[in-house]
Amino acid sequence: MSEPRYRWVIVAAGGLLGCMAVGGMFALPVFLRTVAAETGWSMTGISSAMTIGFLAMAFGSMAWGNLSDRIGPRPVVLIGSALLSGSLALAAHATSLIAFQVIFGLFVGIGVAAIFAPMMACVTGWFETQRSLAVSLVSAGMGMAPMTMSPLAAWLIERHDWRTSMMIIAAVTAAVMIPVSFLIRRPPALAAQAAMPVATPSSTADGEMSMAQAMKSPQFLVLCATNFFCCATHSGPIIHTVSYAVTCGIPLLMAVSIYSVEGLAGMGGRIAFGILGDKFGAKRVLVAGLLAQAFGALAYVFVSQLAAFYVVAALFGFIYAGVMPLYAVLARENFPLKMMGTVIGGTAMAGSLGMALGPVAGGFIYDTFASYSWLYIGAWGMGLGATIMAFTFKPFRRSTLSATSAIA
Repeated sequence: MSEPRYRWVIVAAGGLLGCMAVGGMFALPVFLRTVAAETGWSMTGISSAMTIGFLAMAFGSMAWGNLSDRIGPRPVVLIGSALLSGSLALAAHATSLIAFQVIFGLFVGIGVAAIFAPMMACVTGWFETQRSLAVSLVSAGMGMAPMTMSPLAAWLIERHDWRTSMMIIAAVTAAVMIPVSFLIRRPPALAAQAAMPVATPSSTADGEMSMAQAMKSPQFLVLCATNFFCCATHSGPIIHTVSYAVTCGIPLLMAVSIYSVEGLAGMGGRIAFGILGDKFGAKRVLVAGLLAQAFGALAYVFVSQLAAFYVVAALFGFIYAGVMPLYAVLARENFPLKMMGTVIGGTAMAGSLGMALGPVAGGFIYDTFASYSWLYIGAWGMGLGATIMAFTFKPFRRSTLSATSAIA
């Protein structure tokens, strides 16, 4: 049976929504030094807004994912789109550091969380073939943010104060994300199930995996641990590399171009790793990618010139962006479709907790040592931990997968 053509519309919409959501949140690293200069707030304090955002994403991801399992992804991403754009606009009017941290950190983070897990779960349900590639293409859309939203943010901040710039970013996200949200549909298999009577959440048919079993399984716990260490590896380098380049004497617009090179390389990495995942298996490609990511983070310690930044950013972006979609593929290969939002939300929660380490750690390290070297050395250690975690992952046995295939 041929798969529906509309599945590629879902991929395109998911990529665009992800690009705008990630771009809106990651405008802050571009604004970081300007916000500090105009307000007198500390780099650590401003960076902490990102940490709060990642924590909000962490605890919001599983909740939004579970809600999308229940009511479908469209209303969830629509609410998230409105919340994200509205929060960016409110953050632009914050008059104190605490208010900025709460508005930008908490509410923007919750808004972004409503996009990632529901969309990844939705896309995996639309594809039986080319699944790794499809998820990677959605992730590639998210990776477009450094090449689109970040240069826009840099262009705005060169011409306006940070408040006006953030208001414009808020308007752009609303104008794009809210209409695109209406293109999202449930996967056909789940849409059909939604029209049928269902058992209570705590009950399962013979042989079916329950939610409690899924959450307690070694497969779920290892995926969460791996994603935590993986995101802890690249969080600090992503958030602070623009600022690090500026401390090396590189002008802001050129420093932001490093971010764009990283994002462009990430586009290729997502597609390449998706193809490799379909061909060689998601786990094998994930383990190799995580090991390479660790040494890519460490390489930043040894660069200070623009050309060297470009080389390392291209390598690092290609790898870290490439490995991220593979978590959703492993989840889809091992858990029932009907709980995919919750499972991917849980792994995203762990990843967001890892991402939360980078902003505050980088700010603290720079404020303490006036150098970012220890940030990248620490990221290398986290990367090795992620590799070890991924290596221990053991897929469910065929008998278990067969029992759960009926619900997929």
